[in-house]
Amino acid sequence: MDLQTIMFLNIPLIEWIGFLFGVVGIYFGIKEKIAYFPISLVNVIVSLYIFYHQNLYSDVIQQGVYIILLSYGWLRWFRGNQNTEMPVTNASKKLIFILLGGIILLTIGMGGWFSHYTNAHLPYWDALATSVCFAAQYLMAEKKIENWLVWIDANILYIGIYLYKGLPLYAILFSIYLVMAIIGYFKWQNHLIRHEENS
Repeated sequence: MDLQTIMFLNIPLIEWIGFLFGVVGIYFGIKEKIAYFPISLVNVIVSLYIFYHQNLYSDVIQQGVYIILLSYGWLRWFRGNQNTEMPVTNASKKLIFILLGGIILLTIGMGGWFSHYTNAHLPYWDALATSVCFAAQYLMAEKKIENWLVWIDANILYIGIYLYKGLPLYAILFSIYLVMAIIGYFKWQNHLIRHEENS
């Protein structure tokens, strides 16, 4: 059975499932709750299925990498909860430059490969958004406040991609993610300030 043929309000039910788990996952991320990771893993698995059927191959790879990064973050935060809560911190300039370099290289590499060897739509835009998300998810796993700023950039890219691809529910989802990323940044900023005051 093709899961994309079961409809609710003229939108595939599987997209609604991804939508729900995506919003709930980000909510727990903002609250700095470890439940962010397993709930986000459900969203990632559903999204992987959807993107594969939309020929968004960079997004398929992205979801596979997310499984690894979410598992890593889950372990990092779990270990932090056992001993002492893992604090929100700033990313170093070195880490930011490494991630920027990685974004550029991955965008060129993935975009070029998908452009020449697949029928991917928007290969370079998709590769850019995917690369930005890798950086954001890594920063989230390390509990760096800059993760929210990178998510803001990624969400703006994806809103455009999904509107172009005719995935309105995912465009709405990423609009919600955009608002939630802005909220998350300010909430984590308050935690960072309190942590620095107590240090």
